[in-house]
Amino acid sequence: MGEKDHLREYRGKRDFGRTREPEGRPAAAGEEPRFVVQIHDASTLHFDFRLQVDDVLKSWSVPKGPSDDPKDKRLAMPTEDHPLEYEDFEGVIPKGEYGGGTVIVWDSGTYEPLSHDRKGQQVDFGESLEHGHATFRLHGSKLHGEFALTRIRGGQDDREAWLLVRSGKGRRGHGHGTPDPYRARSVRTGRTLAQVAAAGDEG
Repeated sequence: MGEKDHLREYRGKRDFGRTREPEGRPAAAGEEPRFVVQIHDASTLHFDFRLQVDDVLKSWSVPKGPSDDPKDKRLAMPTEDHPLEYEDFEGVIPKGEYGGGTVIVWDSGTYEPLSHDRKGQQVDFGESLEHGHATFRLHGSKLHGEFALTRIRGGQDDREAWLLVRSGKGRRGHGHGTPDPYRARSVRTGRTLAQVAAAGDEG
């Protein structure tokens, strides 16, 4: 499918005359796929975890946020694909709009796909997600090391759900869990949710 098909649901949920979120334009993929973690203070506070797969960001809502501690298993609920430009989005989505609330970029960087089959051959990352299990190594400003996404349920009567877990392989020291989202600062601007919200209200 083309880029427009991937983003049909994303665009259908938004009025770009009101929100400053990117509408999504064709973008050339870089040599290394990107990831971003955004804190989103909407109707419920959560983290949005996004991995670039081809020309879109595959996205999951992670209520408690990704953790650097292998003991933490974080529930991750899939959401619609987002455009690559969303990696840089930070601001206030107007009330009444889908996802209305404040967004900051908590972490971003590149990642390495690590999924292999039983013979040790590398598997296409998009295919590994379709099969329900994908492993990858994050190279972010805050998150580093191996993580895995595993589908735990799905179907018509049961909402699709995943677990996001930090692997214990190659760890140095102890995991630190997830910071207080209200005190966390943007990796792009150094601002907190409250500071971004105040700037948005002024604008």
